[in-house]
Amino acid sequence: MRRREFIKMIAASAAAWPLAARAQQPERVRRIGVLNALAEGDPEALARRAAFEKGLKLLGWAKGANVQLDYRSAEAKPELIRRHVAELIALAPDVIVTEGSIIVVAVAQATSTIPIVCLQVIDPVGSGLIQSMAHPGGNVTGFTQFEYSLAGKWLGLLKEIAPNVSRVAVLRDPTGAPGIGQFAVIQAMAPQHLVEFSPINVADPAEIERGIAGIARLPNAGLVVTSGGTAVRRTLIITAAAKYRVPAVYPYGYFVADGGLMSYGPDTIEPYVRAAGYIDRIFKGEKPADLPVQGPTNYQLSINLKTAKALGLTVPSSLLGRADQVIE
Repeated sequence: MRRREFIKMIAASAAAWPLAARAQQPERVRRIGVLNALAEGDPEALARRAAFEKGLKLLGWAKGANVQLDYRSAEAKPELIRRHVAELIALAPDVIVTEGSIIVVAVAQATSTIPIVCLQVIDPVGSGLIQSMAHPGGNVTGFTQFEYSLAGKWLGLLKEIAPNVSRVAVLRDPTGAPGIGQFAVIQAMAPQHLVEFSPINVADPAEIERGIAGIARLPNAGLVVTSGGTAVRRTLIITAAAKYRVPAVYPYGYFVADGGLMSYGPDTIEPYVRAAGYIDRIFKGEKPADLPVQGPTNYQLSINLKTAKALGLTVPSSLLGRADQVIE
């Protein structure tokens, strides 16, 4: 081989080395921090996790292959929220997924640089999380659960399934904007439905029991359970409502699956598949500031006929005809 040809061959091989080295480099593993509102073993939390991981996998992000998932559960406990927020940020994830207005606000206050995909939030603009639904403008984007006005629908449904109700206890979180907003809507709608109402603080389990027992001592009593801190205590709430024979309306279908009388609210599983789509877009270079915050696409009316029978209620055929889920 001539000297000139040998030098050309070596030069060509050297030029190819970086390309070969790059081809042999393993794919970067992305890291996702997930802070759940519900307890780790909660059936609803497990269903949300399964939907989220399935959505990621369909887009090519497989747990244990090219994506790592770090889960934490806050269980509506302030000390857990603070601890888990700090832990997840210390892991320096590529994105944080979290749910519930109170938890999302805590995460957003702790970091302005890590992308946040939020779920199950109410009024993210009013809470200061984003600039607008169409153009969030910061590091937070995601999916809302409903407008405050839905709380008025709950009161109307309670009167429809239990027409004689005239005194209503409202279970809500008085410390955050979502709880205050929902309660304000019910307060505004009460005269229209000819009911008196009183609040019960969801943060205190003992007060939940006392409050439901207290309203039950009055004639024609009912209960409206709002969103925010109620999901983690739903067993206590549903059990107390059954024990004291108080008809109640809940914000989500999984309350009814667990024995609650009736619910009306958005699908709580489908948004987690949609969240996987936003994460895929963020991983591919899009910014949360440019991804519009989206609302629910599907609302569901659920009725538990077994619970209605135990309360001595006859569910109107007009209500049954509109139900998306009927548990017998």
